[in-house]
This record gives sequence, structure tokens and C-alpha cells, in this order.
Amino acid sequence: MEESTQAPAASALILAGSRPEPDLLALSQGVSHKALIRIDGHTMLERVHAALVQAGYDRIYVSASDDGVVALAQGLGMIVVPPATGPSGSVARVFELSGAPLLVTTSDHALLRPEWVRDFTHDAPAHCDVAILLAERGEVEKAVPDTKRTWLRFADGDWSGCNLFLLNGAGAARALQLWSSVEADRKRPWRIVGRLGLGTLVSYGLGRLTLADGVRRLGKRNGIAAEVVAARDGEAAVDVDKADDLVLARQLLARRVASV
Repeated sequence: MEESTQAPAASALILAGSRPEPDLLALSQGVSHKALIRIDGHTMLERVHAALVQAGYDRIYVSASDDGVVALAQGLGMIVVPPATGPSGSVARVFELSGAPLLVTTSDHALLRPEWVRDFTHDAPAHCDVAILLAERGEVEKAVPDTKRTWLRFADGDWSGCNLFLLNGAGAARALQLWSSVEADRKRPWRIVGRLGLGTLVSYGLGRLTLADGVRRLGKRNGIAAEVVAARDGEAAVDVDKADDLVLARQLLARRVASV
């Protein structure tokens, strides 16, 4: 993979929107939003913010409407932007303010390390409009044995998302439009599949399509230079979306503290 010599982007966004339904994980921990859940004395939002600051980001946005999250973010010096209807709209709203490059992550990425961010932006090809960090199953299971993940199955292995995205070039706005249309079609999967094209579908069905090639093909069909970046640390695939994830995150952070 081509290496980029670009410096980390000055702007980053933390997604911390609220869903229409009650956040059961947050309620179980006595807070209004899961970004406010504390792990080893610090909220998840504080942990993500600290990792971004240590990675060199000096302009950090947060997409949030929960009063507690907004107050905490403002206290940390973050720029609060009200969320749109869906994640793609929230990212697009901030992208209009920040421009490229913009790093995007989520408030439940409680284990985020600054070196993961630096490695990601370094490994992302300089020419790409958008880059996505994913971790290969072997790396994830090496770092976090017995973890339960949702895997994307391709010819080059099983992959899991890492909640890190880089909007890097002129085509990033088109990538956000594509993301928005995929969200709109989530109940009409045939339309999403149709965007891949017959050749790509055949390659996938025959087990010959790699993840990177699939993402490149989808991007090319939409005028976007899209790239997958492989995570160097499989632990980057762990976020906190349910009770088991919270238990795991606390165990992993305790292990970090003990190893120092």
C-alpha cells in the first residue's frame, strides 16, 4: 500500500448523536448518554477527546444534542454542532465547516489510542478521497481473544470496522452523498447491492473479491477514490455498544494500566 507523508489533519469529529429509542446501556449506568459512561474514572467522550488531542488535533468537533454531552464537550473546548437526521448528515454538516482533511470517529471508541490515529492517517494513501480503517480477524483475535464481532467476509479474510474514517480529498463530499443514499435505502437492500455492479457481485459470489478491491470498485463507480487501511492493532475494532463491550473495555483498560 502506498504510504502518505501527510501530517495528521487539524480537524476531527466525534459522533455522539442520540437515537430515538432509549439508550439502555446508558440507563444501566445511570447516565443520559453512553458517551458519559465512566471507565477508570473518565467518561468515554473524555477518553476519545484526549486521544485525538495527543494525536495532534487542535480543532475537535462533536455532533451531539444531549445536554450532558454538550456541556462536557464545551468544557473540554470542543466545537458542538447539532446532529442531523443520520450519521452521514451529521458528518456532512461538520465537513461543510471544516473541509478536508477531516478525521471522523465515535464517542464510544473508548479504547482509542493516539498511535492508532497517527498510523491510520500515515497509512492512508495520499491520493484517496476517503479512507476507512478496518481490522482483519486474525489481528483482532490476537489482540482480543474470544471477542464476538460482526465480520465482513471477503477473499482476503474476515474484517471488522474500527470506527475511524478519513475524509481526505475533493471526492469526500460525493462519498458523504453515497453514504446518505445507502442510509436511505437500508430497507431496500437490492438498491444497495445494485451499486456494486454485476462484475463485482460475481467476484464476491465466487469468493474472489478482496475487501480493498470491493471498496475501490464501489468508489470508482461513484467518482470517489476510496481506500481500506488495515489496522496495525486488532484492539482498534473494539467499541462500546452493549453491556458485554463495556465489560471488555474495562478489562482491557485495566490491563493497560497494569502493564505501565
